Amino acid sequence: MHDTELVLTMDEEPDVTDPEQALLDAFNEHRPLLFSIAYRMLGSATDAEDMLQETWLRWRQTAGEEIRSPRAMLVTIISRLCINHLQSARVQREEYVGQWLPEPLLTAPTSDPLELRELDESLSMAFLVLLERLNPVERATLLLRDVFDYDYTEIAMILGRNEATCRQILSRARQHITEDRPRFSASAEEKERLMRQFLDATADGDLDGLVALLSNEVVLYADGGGKAAAVPNLIHGPQDVATLLLAARRKYVPKGEIRKVVEINGQPGVVGYFEGRARAVLTFDVADGRIARIFIVTNPEKLSNLPGLEAVN
Repeated sequence: MHDTELVLTMDEEPDVTDPEQALLDAFNEHRPLLFSIAYRMLGSATDAEDMLQETWLRWRQTAGEEIRSPRAMLVTIISRLCINHLQSARVQREEYVGQWLPEPLLTAPTSDPLELRELDESLSMAFLVLLERLNPVERATLLLRDVFDYDYTEIAMILGRNEATCRQILSRARQHITEDRPRFSASAEEKERLMRQFLDATADGDLDGLVALLSNEVVLYADGGGKAAAVPNLIHGPQDVATLLLAARRKYVPKGEIRKVVEINGQPGVVGYFEGRARAVLTFDVADGRIARIFIVTNPEKLSNLPGLEAVN
């Protein structure tokens, strides 16, 4: 997945006298942090990798310059690139067919080659969906301050603004998302239990059993991107959500699909595989012992980076 130009092989001996090698070492050292920022900013592992490649190209251009803090410089480069990317992509997001959800990311420790930093609720689908309410600069400010713990002086330098402005931007961003910001208190055991019961109920077509697992305020999000089956609007309420899930399973799930329980964006999830490739991802959030939000991604473009069935067996 990573560009081979950027990662040293095991038998390569670094040349400490080579300025470009020093740049490469610094880039690789901070790569997990850079990816973590870019993925949260863009909601796409594919776009985050593109931003990493562009960051590397710009970082190479600093050869010969005296850089006091490589980490600060690299975070500045990728943050500004992500802001520019979001600003240019805003029209595409607005014209997206149906609901837009982030690109699912496999986060199980044994399967995560990206070495993500800050594996917390800020990586969840629910939080990333909330971030869509913010403009690019608000999004960057909130993430740098509340997730990556940068102080206002650092944020001001990264964004090219003064501290007072950054404080105002952060206050506005928090107001936009505070009311609906997810709070997860369920244990891993509770999540696993609910996932098993959810899979059993959907496999058996047990409407009543499925309704009993859902919160009264449950919401279903589905993203097909116009390229796969998905409901165009949010579905609310346990009865409607359960009915739709069972109907969709009967109508759209191909015979021979294999479901694998995994961790998606730090939350319990399941990947549906057909002919060895991921064709659907479902993940959910838990609140007060019930499933509160369900996220389904069937857009094949957003599933292309997920490992194949053989890799998760």
